[in-house]
Amino acid sequence: EVQLVESGGGLVQAGGSLRLSCTASGLTFDDYTIGWFRQVPGKEREEVSCICCIGHYAYYTDSVKGRFTISNDNTKNTVYLQMTSLNPEDTAVYYCNARNGPVDSWGQGTQVTISS
Repeated sequence: EVQLVESGGGLVQAGGSLRLSCTASGLTFDDYTIGWFRQVPGKEREEVSCICCIGHYAYYTDSVKGRFTISNDNTKNTVYLQMTSLNPEDTAVYYCNARNGPVDSWGQGTQVTISS
């Protein structure tokens, strides 16, 4: 069974930084695409970033390019999302996702709140 545990959320002021962590179990890390999504009430869940192919491919949605960096530590089965220059529009619950074919697993989410 795939399990994902997120951590690192919190409350920071605009312009600040946070690093989210997603630690996975029950999967072979290199076989999966690991993504970070975020969701605010009343809106669809949005994919912010993902990484795959032993870290050789990374995707960022336009609104976070240049501010967020995704990385992985395969020795710890952990994917990180380093978030800088945060603004109130980044406020959301952030979810970790692992997908490979029919497998599509989610973590419980971590709240990120940016104050202006």
